[in-house]
Amino acid sequence: MTGPKGLCAQRNTALDQLGRDYDVIVFYDDDFIPAPDSMARIREFFASHPDVAGATGHVIADGINSPGIDFAKAQQLLQSHGDAHERAPNCIVTDLAGLYGCNMAYRTAAIGTQRFDERLKLYAWQEDIDFAASLRPRGRIVKTFAFCGVHQGVKHGRTPGVRLGYSQVINPCYLVHKGTMPLGFALRLVLGNLMANHVKILRPEPWVDRRGRAWGNWIGLFDLVRGRLTPERIETL
Repeated sequence: MTGPKGLCAQRNTALDQLGRDYDVIVFYDDDFIPAPDSMARIREFFASHPDVAGATGHVIADGINSPGIDFAKAQQLLQSHGDAHERAPNCIVTDLAGLYGCNMAYRTAAIGTQRFDERLKLYAWQEDIDFAASLRPRGRIVKTFAFCGVHQGVKHGRTPGVRLGYSQVINPCYLVHKGTMPLGFALRLVLGNLMANHVKILRPEPWVDRRGRAWGNWIGLFDLVRGRLTPERIETL
């Protein structure tokens, strides 16, 4: 299938196509490699926990804050994990405010007509928190070890620094206004990214555009002061 540009729009295109023909819908990032038994384990998990609306599995290794994990290494990590954990516990580890979008599954009955917010354009930073929070009244949002995989954290194809920096400020504030993100959680996100981008701007990681992110942060702060909660503005930056 093809659909409009942007993560939220693409996921909504898929949801509209799938309708109610399936019991559970799973979302994986294109750089997430699930364990071979993930689909079977997801099926078992939701059958065993009827009060769960959505779940995120165990991320064995995450390359998002590093240069990334190549495919061969990811396969090796999955093999080693499988050898050490022949049968992961089919249990709930904890309830969450939101799910990790690289690796999340939802009960179709809980999704209903709910869709991802298409004002969160392009990479749609924090869309996973927003969507999960919107379904919390319909069931538990949880983490489990029942299914797992490796998030490679591939760097090409991601939102450029200025756009991501803008989203790091505006998107959490927009979600607080919507009521899908707690204020304290949003403040930690915004302040943490502001500090990281400005502290590391002189010696940035080779895979991170800290200067661009910092500039995007300031554009976002300026919009915030003016009362402009416009996550879609990243398309013009």
